[in-house]
Amino acid sequence: MNVWFRIPLWQRVIAALVLGIIVGYLWGPGAASIKIIGDIFIAFIKMLVVPLIFFSLVAGVASIGDLRKLGSVGWRAMLLFVVTGQMAVWMGLGIGTLTQPGAGIDGASMALDQTALERAQERRETAQSFEQMLLEVVPSSPVQVMADVNVLPLIVFSLLIGIGILMAKEEGEPVLRIFDSGSVVMQKVTMVVMELTPFGVFALMAWVAGTLGMDALKALGQLVFLNYLGCFLIIGLIYAGMIKLFARVPVIDFFRGIVDAMAVSYSTASSNATLPVTLRCAERNLGVSNSVASFVIALGATINMNGTAMYLGLATLFGAQAFGVDLNWGDYFTISILGTLGAIGAAGIPGSGLIMMVLVFGAVGVPLETIALVAGIDRIMDMMRTTTNITGDAAVAVTVASLTGELDRAELISADDV
Repeated sequence: MNVWFRIPLWQRVIAALVLGIIVGYLWGPGAASIKIIGDIFIAFIKMLVVPLIFFSLVAGVASIGDLRKLGSVGWRAMLLFVVTGQMAVWMGLGIGTLTQPGAGIDGASMALDQTALERAQERRETAQSFEQMLLEVVPSSPVQVMADVNVLPLIVFSLLIGIGILMAKEEGEPVLRIFDSGSVVMQKVTMVVMELTPFGVFALMAWVAGTLGMDALKALGQLVFLNYLGCFLIIGLIYAGMIKLFARVPVIDFFRGIVDAMAVSYSTASSNATLPVTLRCAERNLGVSNSVASFVIALGATINMNGTAMYLGLATLFGAQAFGVDLNWGDYFTISILGTLGAIGAAGIPGSGLIMMVLVFGAVGVPLETIALVAGIDRIMDMMRTTTNITGDAAVAVTVASLTGELDRAELISADDV
């Protein structure tokens, strides 16, 4: 058992992925009999949605520490986080629309609970008016919202609790400690669930390979490629453009300074685990002041998940195409909002993107069983998404530091010369 845990999780997941494909290919349709193992894994993921979003969002907002911090540094950082998040999710939607990665999968032929498609169709037939949607955003009963896993009003309630803690100042500190502890506990619980990933991946990939054959595997391979493409575009266009145009820092120097953090984030798939390295790179290699780096990067590790936002848009279209769910422009707008909010609510640990899928899929009528399709390849994509996330944290920190006069350009040059 100790030998098992000494092997990095990502290596165990990839081994399970390959073994599952081989077993499914050799076993054929009979591999569907072990899908129950994957279903249990997905059920655990669904279980985590409400408590993880609630504690993470409240703790993330309250981590600002003082509303006065939302001054020259805070409002710029928050604006860049939101704007780049929107750009990222629309990039995922654009890539998914142009390439149609899920079109190669016949969802109707899959051995799924057929009520999933019926629930999706029912949701679309009972589409609400804009006024009704606005009313439902305000939770009349937070407890009922949590019981129904109605995530959008849950997000609104969580944000309000976080703001209330900030406004309460010293009197709110005991409550803040509860949510900080709760956020840490939920991250630990999520990490425990993620230890089940190799078993879930093996069963799900065997089921996919045995039931749908090579067509499904090709579609999943295309999804992996598009995930990497989207992340590279975010880093190469959005972040590089921000560094060049707003921070006025040489792009090559920026990436040379942050490369250590990028390497750690890719191997760990965890923004939180990479946080100390990201801080060190921002301060020592990029010349960002300690006050700006500690605030912006720590906040970004909690709420700035642009790689995740892009993937949520892309994965939603993948599921819609696989199951024949037609999405309109209103759905695209909903995905863009929830993709950004879902990325904010995602914990900075491996596998959090899978959990946030429940939020977006349910809102636009994409069957949640789509998660079973992509769970087997999620870890491979999560590594690149995390690298994108932490690169964004550093890019925002450098940009804000430059705009507020907190960037030591001499330190940037000297670090480059060493």
